[in-house]
Amino acid sequence: MPTISYFYGIYIRMYVNEHFPPHFHVEYQGKEAQIAIKTGEIIRGSLPAQAKFLVEEWRKLHVSDLMNNWDNANNLIMPKKIAPLE
Repeated sequence: MPTISYFYGIYIRMYVNEHFPPHFHVEYQGKEAQIAIKTGEIIRGSLPAQAKFLVEEWRKLHVSDLMNNWDNANNLIMPKKIAPLE
């Protein structure tokens, strides 16, 4: 699963040919979660509050990039890197 962004110890990844709804995977300090791209809802798993906050700030900045990656990934095109949260 390609890492599409990394910041503050948080890995953001996206599978190719993944199930709906559109989402990305987050890993932080042994915790994992799947986050809906459009709403920011945690679909599966959990994250510490601070990591969840940072991921949500990043998600809001990159919804369009994430959806483009989702569309590409579901056409078997590897997702592109997305700028980290600064």
